[in-house]
Amino acid sequence: MDKRLLTREQIAKRIANDLRDGNVVNLGIGIPVLVGNYVSPDAEIIYHSEQGVLGMGSLAEPGEADPDLVNASKEPVTLVPGGSFSHSADSFAMARGRHIDVAILGGMQVSEKGDLANWKVKGVQLGGIGGAMDIAIGAKLLFIAMTHVDKNGGYKIVKELDYPITALRCVDRIFTDMAVIDVTPEGLVLKEIAPGFTVEEIQKATEPKLIVPGDVKEILV
Repeated sequence: MDKRLLTREQIAKRIANDLRDGNVVNLGIGIPVLVGNYVSPDAEIIYHSEQGVLGMGSLAEPGEADPDLVNASKEPVTLVPGGSFSHSADSFAMARGRHIDVAILGGMQVSEKGDLANWKVKGVQLGGIGGAMDIAIGAKLLFIAMTHVDKNGGYKIVKELDYPITALRCVDRIFTDMAVIDVTPEGLVLKEIAPGFTVEEIQKATEPKLIVPGDVKEILV
């Protein structure tokens, strides 16, 4: 079988499979905003934006864009029937009050304990934390979407963070272009691997020791 890393779209499609009807979902910048494209049209997913939108719809078609209605990646979106606007403070209160069922964010590093770094590259002065801390801690479930290794082949799933911390012990599941990994009190559990890869290859690309159950599956995309 050919070995192939998942594309950004395939990662988003795999994440969409884990969303459930009725979930209130916050989508972060990058791969996360693609997830909505792959959710079944029969599923009632309510998309939340920290900018003050509850009930985001699909991307706006040419001619229907509203510059004040955008997703986390600043792309123009639509509003579903019944969607609403709120003050940013109220929107963040939804996150802090644990009213977000699932948050899907990007990541620069995730530790074996589920600590997250996703707002600033180490050694770089520029960067703004935005709402990532509140969303990471406030969501009932936090999914991270990212490449498995950095552009130099370095670990992004690490024993300890050495990037600026977003939040501690907050990540529940990691989706990468190589694997799906659960964060548990016992450690990182390898659940699924990309087509053509072996467990040994996933471990080589992951700094902490992975727990490998007997039923590791291939990612279906």
